[in-house]
Amino acid sequence: MPVQIALFNHKGGVSKTTTCFNLGWMLAEKGKKVLLVDCDPQCNLTGMTLGFKGEEELKIVYEAEGVRNIRDGLAPAFESRPELLKPVICEEVPGQPNMYLLPGHLGLAEYEVTLGIAQELSGSLVTLQNLPGSLRYLFDITANSIGADIVIVDMSPSLGSVNQNLLMTSDFFIVPMTPDYFSVMATDSLASVLPKWKKWAIQAQSNPTLLEASYPFPQTTPRFLGTVIQKYRLRKQGQPSAAFQNWINELNRGVKETLLPALEANDMTLCEAAYQNAGIEAGNPILQMSDFNGLIALSQKHQAPVFSLTDEQLVQTGIVLERTDRKSVV
Repeated sequence: MPVQIALFNHKGGVSKTTTCFNLGWMLAEKGKKVLLVDCDPQCNLTGMTLGFKGEEELKIVYEAEGVRNIRDGLAPAFESRPELLKPVICEEVPGQPNMYLLPGHLGLAEYEVTLGIAQELSGSLVTLQNLPGSLRYLFDITANSIGADIVIVDMSPSLGSVNQNLLMTSDFFIVPMTPDYFSVMATDSLASVLPKWKKWAIQAQSNPTLLEASYPFPQTTPRFLGTVIQKYRLRKQGQPSAAFQNWINELNRGVKETLLPALEANDMTLCEAAYQNAGIEAGNPILQMSDFNGLIALSQKHQAPVFSLTDEQLVQTGIVLERTDRKSVV
């Protein structure tokens, strides 16, 4: 069974998609076979991964023969078709043979209301019993079809039913953040929302109707891996500027004093030893990265992660190249 990692924060603009792509590529470089799943109807991960710049390129993927995107993959369940879900035909990622993409689709948003009804009724209607377990089931059979070890899910910035389902049927999750006031607010909000989602998941996991569905609701608990703080400016000494450092301190305080205790109380964290073995303190960021500015555009242009851009791709020399190299490994 593949391991599923969700990247989630209902605050937008925190580089979830960029983190998803770079994390997936790094794991693929380390020999893991990775499936990226684009669950944001804006489909930014799909465009970034495949290097698409316009609608015509996406149209080719969507109109190709077979089941080739998340909406069409889920259609048999959500549109009550007399057929079982089958693996999505994934897109190969240029330059990285160990990574594949399950493309997103704007139409995934059409299933939001239906899934919400199914989850609120807790499967009491037989016609809706297959929906809560269908997303994880689709990802698993698709991952198995290509031999993927890890599924990384890019989520939209919302608290809707699709995100509730995606997070609570994942094995692990990461919360990307940016050092600003709204991310601090989002941290407090997550501390309130996620325990409610966990309570719902516990009920779903014990519901006989959902357990007997064609796509049984998964018996899993999402574990918090940590945060990733990004998109801040550096001082000359290579440290965050004072203003950004203040917000970073606020984020870390909110995670340690509010979010982490709420997750621990609901069995949504790893054991202390697991964090220690990874070389981090529970509640501290897994990683801090500054504002990459033009590096993101170059990453998208060359369909390569920031950390593997070559000097030729950077099109920079001398001191500019030296500074960029330092920034790409911060």
